[in-house]
Amino acid sequence: MITRNLPGYLNSLGLLANLIPPATCQQHQINDKNSPGLPFVINTWGGPFTAATDAAYNHLIQNPNATAIDAVEVGCSACEANQCDGTVGYGGSPDEACETTLDAMIMDGTTMNSGAVAGLRRIRDAISVARHVLEHTSHSLLVGDQATKFAVENGFAEEDLSTPESRERCEAWKRDGCQGNFRVNVSPDPRSSCGPYTPIRGGQEVSEMVETTMILPEQLTRKDGGDVHSHDTISMVIIDRTGAMAAGTSTNGASHKVPGRVGDGPIAGSGSYVDGDVGACGATGDGDLMMRFLPCYQAVENLRRGMTPAEAAEDVVRRMLSKYPAIHSGIVVVSKEGDHGGAASGWTFTYSFRAREMKSTEVVAVQPLEIDQSRQDL
Repeated sequence: MITRNLPGYLNSLGLLANLIPPATCQQHQINDKNSPGLPFVINTWGGPFTAATDAAYNHLIQNPNATAIDAVEVGCSACEANQCDGTVGYGGSPDEACETTLDAMIMDGTTMNSGAVAGLRRIRDAISVARHVLEHTSHSLLVGDQATKFAVENGFAEEDLSTPESRERCEAWKRDGCQGNFRVNVSPDPRSSCGPYTPIRGGQEVSEMVETTMILPEQLTRKDGGDVHSHDTISMVIIDRTGAMAAGTSTNGASHKVPGRVGDGPIAGSGSYVDGDVGACGATGDGDLMMRFLPCYQAVENLRRGMTPAEAAEDVVRRMLSKYPAIHSGIVVVSKEGDHGGAASGWTFTYSFRAREMKSTEVVAVQPLEIDQSRQDL
């Protein structure tokens, strides 16, 4: 197991902070890509997220006995340490109380075992704690302060996950009337006021507020069209030299979320999913909506039914679009052979991959799907 000393290990590989090698970027349609060989690393997003791709890849290349689980932990840990785009790891996405909490999940494609933490407080190494849940308990998910207690019992150090920048970001949000929040059907009006809030029940005012706040609060609709600053979760899939598969996810969630909120990241079948007999999936986007569809479970089942990775991803995205036309989503799907493809809605989604003797990570850009009115009966 590779835990607790990961920042030093990653630094030795030259994969922290400003030592990220450049990645190539190509614009692709949502067609399938043939496997570039094993070992194979693929994850959501390009840009700063390629540090995770390279960390996992280099670990597999430099350590012939490294497992897929090892590489997932190393890759996601690189993003946590680098605070990838401010949406993974400490110091990002403060909640209403200005606290950063972390969600992570890791899954073994051979045994189908998974371990996850959600709402993890005061512990930086979320993916490593998730691995401890996987390997040292018979549970699948630990949450909140009890997850923190478990982490401390297993040798992880408690520390403040906030930074001066994240605190100032939260205070600025409060000065702006807490706009970009996740409250509905409450008083005072969350469209113009901060809390404390009390529920509104019944009456015309409720129906009017529901209408104006569907489908998503403004903070989550990401109207920037997929600008780099809208990137969020890292979801990673590994196929090691032996063909064994693993998947994992790490995130600090949605900015200004209600304290206690858990998104799709730590949920097996939602943030990521793997069945080594078939393939795997990683997801990113509007987690509160996406988790209602278990998109990664559905994508892997689509592979099982004979779809290609791109077809499997597109089917999942269209299912979500049929119910939530404004949803922002990105899905990357990989078969057990390493063939891969993706689909997206609401933004230009990117994913990164590197395998075998590739000299650098390649970034694939996936254009958003258009709403197909003929498939609204899905």
